[in-house]
Amino acid sequence: MHTIEADYLVVGAGAMGMAFVDTLVSETDARVVLVDRNHQPGGHWTMAYPFVRLHQPSAFYGVNSLRLGGDSIDQIGWNQGLYELATAAEVCAYYDRVLRHQLLESGRVTYFPMSEYRGDGRFTTLAGTDYTVDATRRVVDATYMHVTVPAMRPPPYPVAPGVTCVPPNDLPKCGAHERYVIVGAGKTGIDTCLWLLGQGIAPDRLTWIMPRDSWLLDRAKMQPGSLFADQIKAGFIAQLRAISDATSVEDLFARLEESGGLLRIDPAVRPTMYRCATVTRLELEALRRIGDVVRLGHLRRIDADRMVLDGGAVARAGRTLYLDCTADGAEKRPATAIFDDGRITLQSVRGCQQIFSAALIAHVEAAYHDDRAKNELCVPLPHPDTDLDWLRLALADYTNQLRWLDDPDLTAWMSAARLDLFGHLIGHLLPPASAKPRVRERILGIAKSVFSATAAKLDELLSEQTPLAAP
Repeated sequence: MHTIEADYLVVGAGAMGMAFVDTLVSETDARVVLVDRNHQPGGHWTMAYPFVRLHQPSAFYGVNSLRLGGDSIDQIGWNQGLYELATAAEVCAYYDRVLRHQLLESGRVTYFPMSEYRGDGRFTTLAGTDYTVDATRRVVDATYMHVTVPAMRPPPYPVAPGVTCVPPNDLPKCGAHERYVIVGAGKTGIDTCLWLLGQGIAPDRLTWIMPRDSWLLDRAKMQPGSLFADQIKAGFIAQLRAISDATSVEDLFARLEESGGLLRIDPAVRPTMYRCATVTRLELEALRRIGDVVRLGHLRRIDADRMVLDGGAVARAGRTLYLDCTADGAEKRPATAIFDDGRITLQSVRGCQQIFSAALIAHVEAAYHDDRAKNELCVPLPHPDTDLDWLRLALADYTNQLRWLDDPDLTAWMSAARLDLFGHLIGHLLPPASAKPRVRERILGIAKSVFSATAAKLDELLSEQTPLAAP
């Protein structure tokens, strides 16, 4: 048994673990041991399907200290006119560069890939060597969010012999089939449908198993920089107005959809799911071309000649390829204290912004000294799943933002954090730091008042506690 002394032991070199370690190394002189079960950093990205891209601009992804991509605008494809979206290969190469040139070259990070963490500071490498880390400050759990992609496990339903059912990773190698059945309506299902359509597969050769319809976000309203400033400002103000004017939860969703804040695939079907998935208008138009959408609940088994779902069976003939897109890449995990007696459990503190959350948690760990104060600044937000979770997430986001705006030092840090999507939105509304203090304070006071009223209205709407049911 070998013993290593360090300030922090970080378990997991996925996106959150890397963002945390990057900020910690940038802002402190801490020594870090980074342990991961994969052969390279990047977590689920190392097992992602080859055609996956980010669902948000590369400008908001990765670590704070190193930009991902070149801030270019896509000129072709369904994302044309918007900021680039990194591919899986680009993300993996980026994290490898961050590890080698930002972290290891600091001389304060020791990295153990292909290692299994055993708990209590102990881990075992691929070679069978056992280590114990004497972490003088914290053990950081960067695996709590439990990100899973289809390639990590078999389909969660029985598949009859002779039926081909594969994860999206295998799709480019499977050759031509008469029919393609996409199982799952989350981000992975959307990506798989779009990839097939992009390869020239006719929409009438696709069947989409959609247990629940989802509210989607318009990616055009999540863009950085001055190029989109007016559009982003208008969208943000429209959201505030929709919340302020809403007379009920159902009325709020109607107003958000009317303003373009939320989108849905089928205008005739009211969504009951919300998972922060983004699409462009061009992608939405493409998805709407798929006519064979099966809304009979979850798939329970695949027989040789039919699919059995919660709500009934659907016959299927011909050479069919089933694509399992059902893994829960953003599981709704229960919230737990982030700072707790020698441990840090990384979780989102801003809705669907996991890596910014990890960087913020690292900054709070470095800059503040009392766990109670740290936890007050870092209130975890479980991932959304249902339509009502949009309101819960928005309420938590506005509430957390009010806490952060009350701390000038934290507000200054956030204004320089490239991973902070919401901060970019706020930046379009607030004057720059170079503005006269009185002007900035006055506008900041107005923003706080508006956010406070918005949070109060969301709390009022949530008190209805009436989930929206599909008609």
